[in-house]
Amino acid sequence: MALQRRTPVPALTTIQETLLLTLYARALDSRLPGSILHDMMSDEVVKRLDYDFAKLKASASVVSGTALRGGKLDDIVRRFCRANPQAVVLDLGCGLDTRVFRCDPPDGVDWYDIDYPKVIKLRADVVPERAHAHQVAADLTAAGWLDAIPSDRPAMIVADGVMPFLPEETFQALTRTLTAHFPSGELALNGYTRFAGWSMRYHPAMKALGIRGGEGFDDPREPEGWRAGLTLAEEQLLTRAPEVASFPQPLRALARLMALSTAVSRQGARILRYRF
Repeated sequence: MALQRRTPVPALTTIQETLLLTLYARALDSRLPGSILHDMMSDEVVKRLDYDFAKLKASASVVSGTALRGGKLDDIVRRFCRANPQAVVLDLGCGLDTRVFRCDPPDGVDWYDIDYPKVIKLRADVVPERAHAHQVAADLTAAGWLDAIPSDRPAMIVADGVMPFLPEETFQALTRTLTAHFPSGELALNGYTRFAGWSMRYHPAMKALGIRGGEGFDDPREPEGWRAGLTLAEEQLLTRAPEVASFPQPLRALARLMALSTAVSRQGARILRYRF
């Protein structure tokens, strides 16, 4: 039987190429006996792509951290969709994430995956279509892309890994534009501290892609001052998550040590949820 031809990956910018690292991390997690995310579809997507994933140096910390934060964001989306079965969901900088399949929202929810045109084209080639899921090819910082998205329904906005790659004021302006478009909703993101954003540049996986690090904020209530109508609803410190028990050693021991201090835990990984 002839082997199926794999899909080539187009030339991507260094920022865009990070989508392949997170995709690969979810795939590697799915292969583990103690998988956190169980995202078998991501593994299938990896197998469809003609790309040297080994060069990304996806360490145990990247695999476990990506899976854990993805699962926590999924939980937030599921809760919101149960409470608002006619909502819209925006997955900002979606890359090749299969979150819509993991969350499996009800039919009344319209889901919008948003990323650069080149990424959305690749996504169409390797990620299956799904009813009520829409692909939006756009630069998040450009004007006009929100015009085609309903503005009369509550919205769940997910920003998984977007904030570190945008200048601070740009991300704040984007947040104001998004919250002004909808009558109500929630924003969920992995909230990097300033130190965590800066230290990204020294991580082997980020160095392999030439990423210089990004922005962040320390106080989880700081976004309440962005004039976007945000109110902090939840801060999850992932070093204290039960799923840490599935981390390999010595990562598990390190996470449990960090969990003893709130300030130190914030330098690791956290999920922030805001209402607007």
